[in-house]
Amino acid sequence: MELQIVGAKKPLSVSDTVFDRKYSEGLVHQVVVAYRNAGRAGTKAQKSRSDMSGTTKKFKAQKGGGARHGDYRAPIFVGGGRAFAARPRDFSQKVNKKMYRGAIQTILSELNRQGRLKVVEAFAVDKPSTKDLIAKLVDYTGGRLLIVTENVDQNLFLSARNLPYVAVVDVAAMDPVSLVDAQHVIMTVDSVKKIEEWLA
Repeated sequence: MELQIVGAKKPLSVSDTVFDRKYSEGLVHQVVVAYRNAGRAGTKAQKSRSDMSGTTKKFKAQKGGGARHGDYRAPIFVGGGRAFAARPRDFSQKVNKKMYRGAIQTILSELNRQGRLKVVEAFAVDKPSTKDLIAKLVDYTGGRLLIVTENVDQNLFLSARNLPYVAVVDVAAMDPVSLVDAQHVIMTVDSVKKIEEWLA
């Protein structure tokens, strides 16, 4: 198939496998959930009675004081350990390389079908200037914008840093969550070729 390059007469020939794959909602959902779960800290922790410090010596008389207990660290006492205490856990899910690449192909294909994927010859700014970048993006308003380049240009990165709805990444940093969240995706010709080498 062919992708139309903005401002150019000659289209760019690309692989049908990468940019014209049948949409699979289940695959995209599984990979996106797994990617987000991999970023979860999972560091929640509470102390059980075995984690508390203190003596186990009997602290009151056996009779006349209510509960017959010799360990004040027990969960029934104020200041004691927590019953069924939470432990740190790993939320990560296993995703095969084939599944991950397939999900990226599916997302790119759907973006192309919906007209949300634009290909340009090059995308850069002469100096770090948010104002200049906004002027270049006047046609891409409404929603988040993802700019994918072969290698991140420092001037472009600094120009987009103060724009909360614009993200600049290279091909290596492109992820399924960023693609799904973006309303518009702008890719350079070199980045498209690099993506084809990776996914085709």
